[in-house]
Amino acid sequence: MADYRLDASWSPIEDSLGRLTFTLFNLSAEPLSGFSLSYVSATRVADTNVCDGASRTRQVANFHEFLPPDGLSIAPGGRWRFTVEGLASEPKHRTDGIKSAHLTLMDGRHVPVTFGDLMLEGRDGGVAPPLLPPGRIEEPYALLPWPLSLGLKAGDLPVVLYPVERTRPDAIKALSLVLALCQRLYPADSAPFSLGAVKGGRAIRFVTESSIAAFAYELRFSSHEIVLSSADPAGRQYGLISLAQLLHGARADRERFQFPNFGTIADQPRHDWRGCHLDVSGRFYPVADVMRLIDILAWNKLNIFHWHLTDDEAWRLEIKAYPALTEIGARGGPDEALAAQYGDGPETRTGHYTQDDVRRIVAHAASLGVEVVPEIDIPGHSAAALSSLPDLVDPQEAEDSYRSPQGYANNALNPAVEFTYEFLGNVFDEMVALFPGEYFHIGGDEVASGAWLSSPLCQALMEREKLAGAAALQSHFLKRVQGMLSERGRKLAGWNEVSNGGGVDRDGTLLMAWERSDVGIELAQAGYDVVMTPGQAYYLDMAQAEAWSEPGASWAGFTPPERTYCYEAEGELPEALKGKMRGIQACIWSGNIASRTHFNRLVFPRLPAIAEAAWTPLARKDWDRFAAIVRMWPVL
Repeated sequence: MADYRLDASWSPIEDSLGRLTFTLFNLSAEPLSGFSLSYVSATRVADTNVCDGASRTRQVANFHEFLPPDGLSIAPGGRWRFTVEGLASEPKHRTDGIKSAHLTLMDGRHVPVTFGDLMLEGRDGGVAPPLLPPGRIEEPYALLPWPLSLGLKAGDLPVVLYPVERTRPDAIKALSLVLALCQRLYPADSAPFSLGAVKGGRAIRFVTESSIAAFAYELRFSSHEIVLSSADPAGRQYGLISLAQLLHGARADRERFQFPNFGTIADQPRHDWRGCHLDVSGRFYPVADVMRLIDILAWNKLNIFHWHLTDDEAWRLEIKAYPALTEIGARGGPDEALAAQYGDGPETRTGHYTQDDVRRIVAHAASLGVEVVPEIDIPGHSAAALSSLPDLVDPQEAEDSYRSPQGYANNALNPAVEFTYEFLGNVFDEMVALFPGEYFHIGGDEVASGAWLSSPLCQALMEREKLAGAAALQSHFLKRVQGMLSERGRKLAGWNEVSNGGGVDRDGTLLMAWERSDVGIELAQAGYDVVMTPGQAYYLDMAQAEAWSEPGASWAGFTPPERTYCYEAEGELPEALKGKMRGIQACIWSGNIASRTHFNRLVFPRLPAIAEAAWTPLARKDWDRFAAIVRMWPVL
C-alpha cells in the first residue's frame, strides 16, 4: 500500500465552474515536508484561479504541480487540504477527477500517491439507468449486424459446420481464418467449424456467383447442407461470420436462440466505410490488445481500423530516420521532456510500435478484411514531435504564444520551417512501406486560432503568399502535404477542420465530421467525401448517462447506447448529397479511459451499435432485438 493518498471533491458555486478541494493524507510512519504534489486531471485549472492553502508552480495541459505553504509538515496520520477555484471546465462525472498522482520529495525521488474518484459535494448526482433493456426477439437468430433480408425456419442444432468434399483450397483457408477468429474471441467455447466432416454436423457448400454484389453474400439452408454464395472473398468471409454468430447464439442461449434448418439470408453492407478509430497516444495499448480489437471489428463486420498514432501526449510509431520521436516522444513522466499525462504515475511511461509490430497488425487486419488507416496528427497536436526534434521549431517564435484547446503551448508544426516538410516526407516514405491502404489521415484538427502569429518565419510566409490568419496558413500547409501524399500514391483523409481557410483539393479527399452532424452537410456541400463521426453520437469516450456516477467525458453531452444505436447519420444529409457520404465511424479517445474495465464499460455495447448502423438499413434496425443479442458479443 502506498504511504500517501489524495482525495478530491468538487462543489458547485454560483456564477462559477465550482471549487475543487484536495486532501493529501500521510499514511506513512514519518512526517512529510519539503515536497511538491503533482497530479493529472481531466478537470484543468484555468490560467486565472484562486488557490487557498497551496500554490500552483507548473501546469502542462492536464498535468498540475502544487507546493504546500512554506514550512508545512504533515505528521503521520495527518493531512493537508487546499482548494482551487477558477476551472477550465465544470466536471460532470466521477471520472473527471484525478487520473494519476505522485509526490516529489526533497531528495528528488518521486513516490506514488493513491487516489479515488472525484466526489460530488452539495448536489444530488442522480442515478444512472441500465444501459440496456432486457431485450426482445421476434426471430430466434443471433445475428449482429442484422442482415438485409432473412426468411428462416429453425431446426436441430448441428454439432459443427464443415466444408463439403472437394471444397477449393481458398475456401478452406477462409473457413480456417474465421475459425481461428472465433477461437480467439471465445476460447472457452466449442469450435463452430471443422475442416473435415463430422457426424452430427452440417456441410457448407461454397459457390461463386458473379451476379451477387461486391461484399454481399447469400446463405441457403437445408437439412443436409448450407450453400454460401458470394462474388468475392469479402462476401464469403461475412457469410462465414454470420454462420459462426448463428451457431454461437444458439449454443450460448438455447432458450432464446436457434439455428436455421431451412430458408435464406441475403445480405450486404449499407455503407462502404464502417470504421472504428483508436487513440493510442493518450493511452498505449499493447500489440495483443490492438489485434484483439481488430478481431472484434471483424466479428461486427466493420472494415476500417483508424489508428491514431500521434498526438500531444506521445508519438507511438517507430520512424527509423528519427529515432528521437520514440526515444523522447513516446516517454512521459516527472523527469522526461513530456510531462506526465493520463495514467502516468511517478515512473516514466513508455510505449511505441516498432515497424515489425505494425507489419504484424496490418497483416492481421488484412487477413480479416479490415483496412488500417494510419493517422499522424498534424499540424496541431504535435507537442511530442516538437519536443523530440527541436529543429522543427522557429527559434524566434515566442514561447507560450498560444495554447491549444487541451492546454498545450505552441503545439503545432510550423508551416514556414522548411525542415517540417523534409521531416514529413521522410515519415511518409517509411509509412508507405508499412500501410498499403489508399488513405493517410493527417489530422488537421484543433489548431489554435492564434497559432504561428508570433513566428517571424510565418509572418514572412503569410505576407509573401497573401495569407490572412492561422486558418489560411493551415490550408497552405495542408495543400503542400496533400501534394506530398499524392506523390507517394496516397490520398488525404482528415478531420473536418481540414476544410478551414480554403481547405484542400476536394478530389479524393475524405473528411470526418466530428464536431456536429451538420458539419457533415457543410463538407458535402463543399465537395468533400464525408465520414460521419459526430461526438454527440459516435464518440465512445462520452459518458452514457447524465449521472455523476457514470464514467466518461462530457464535452459532447452524454450518449446512452440507445441514442448511439438510433442515430441516423444519413438522415441528416439532403438526398442530393447522400452520394458524398462514404459511411460512419466510431471514435475511441483514450485519455479518459483509466483501465480495461472502463474501456469495456464505455465502448460496449455502443461499438456494436455503430456497426449495425453502418451495415443494416434503417427499416431493419430494432433496438430491443439488438439489446437481446449484444450481451453475447465479445469485449476487449
